Amino acid sequence: KKQQTNQSENTLTEIFKYEVKEGVSEFHVMIHSTRPEDTYEEQLNAVANAYNDLLAGELKGAMAVFKRYFLSDTANQADLLLAITTESSDCALSVVEQPPLDGTKIALWAYLQTNVQTQVLHNGLFEVKHNAYCHLWGGSAFNRAANSEYQTRLLLNDYVMQLMEQGCKLADNCIRTWFFVQNVDVNYAGLVKARNEVFTEQSLTPQTHYIASTGIEGRHADPKVLVQMDTYAVEGLTPGQIHHLYAPTHLNPTYEYGVSFERGTSIDYGDRRHVFISGTASINNKGEIVHCGDVRKQTERMWENVETLLEEAGCGFEEVGQMIIYLRDTADYAVVREMHDQQFPDIPKVIVHGPVCRPHWLVEMECIAVKTQENDGYAIF
Repeated sequence: KKQQTNQSENTLTEIFKYEVKEGVSEFHVMIHSTRPEDTYEEQLNAVANAYNDLLAGELKGAMAVFKRYFLSDTANQADLLLAITTESSDCALSVVEQPPLDGTKIALWAYLQTNVQTQVLHNGLFEVKHNAYCHLWGGSAFNRAANSEYQTRLLLNDYVMQLMEQGCKLADNCIRTWFFVQNVDVNYAGLVKARNEVFTEQSLTPQTHYIASTGIEGRHADPKVLVQMDTYAVEGLTPGQIHHLYAPTHLNPTYEYGVSFERGTSIDYGDRRHVFISGTASINNKGEIVHCGDVRKQTERMWENVETLLEEAGCGFEEVGQMIIYLRDTADYAVVREMHDQQFPDIPKVIVHGPVCRPHWLVEMECIAVKTQENDGYAIF
C-alpha cells in the first residue's frame, strides 16, 4: 500500500495504491482543481486531463469501476460534464452538487482496479467481474416522483428489480448505498420512512441487518429530483464473508432512533478485506449528538468513532484509501481542513459542503479501507 500526491500547474492528484503481483490491484484517486479563478470549463478540463494522464501513465491498465464528481453548481455544470464523460463513459458515474470547500468548482473521486472485466448492463448497473465475484455499481439513480418519500421508494424498488435480474437480493448482496437529498433538513424524513418500509419488505430488520450508507445533502441538476442514489452490491459472496460493524462502546444501533443503516460493513476475500465505513458523525452510544456547536470537538469524536469501527474490522487509518468529509457550515472549512491535513496528510480526501441529516451535526465523514488477509478459504478478490 502506498500513497502519493502529484501536483501539476492546475490540479492536485492524491493516489492510494494497493498493488499485488498477481490478481487485482486497486487505486483510489482524488483529483482537485487548484485554480479557483479559472472558469468551470477550464477546471473541468484540467481535472479530466489529469485523470486521462494517469490512465495513460502510472495507472496504465487500470479500469475505473466508479467515479463521483463533486460540483459547485450542478444546474450550470452537469450538462458539460456529462457531454465530456459520455465520450469516455468507462464506469458507474455519480454526479452530485456538493461544492468542494477549497473554493473550486469541481473535484473527482475515482476508484480503479486492474485485471477486471467490465460492462454496462442493459438495466444501467455497471458490472465488474473478477474471479468468483461480480461487483455491481450504480451511480446517480433518480426519478421525479411527487416527494422524497415516493422518490426513495421508487429508487429502492427499481434497484431491487435490477438486483433480481442479476440473481441478487438487496438483503444478501447490497453492501453500500449513498443517498443525496436536496434540502436534507426538510426531505430526509421522507427518505427514512420509505427506506424503513422497503427494507422491512426485503427482510432487512433490526433482527437481521441493514446496509452501510451515507444519507446527506446533495443536489441534482434538476430541482424536481429530491433524492438520488448510488449503490454497490457483490454477487458470489457467502454469508460468512460479510461482517457488520457496531462499535457498541461508541455508537448505538441506528434503529434506536428510527433509521435503518449499518455503521460499517467489512467483506473478507481470500487475499484482502474491504471495509466500508458509513457516514459517521459526533454521536455517542446512546444516539446523542456530542459537542453541539464545537466543530473541533465534533471532528475529534467523529475520528474516534471511525477508528473504533475500523478497529472492529482489524484495520486502522493506515489502511484507509479514501475519505470524504462533509461540512454543514462552510465557515468551518479552514479549521477542519487543517485538522485533517495534520492528522491524515497522506490519505486521499475531499472536503465538501454537505449538511448532515441532523442539524446539530456540523461534520460527518465516510471512508473505504483495504487490508491484506491470509487466505481463509474464500476465493481471492
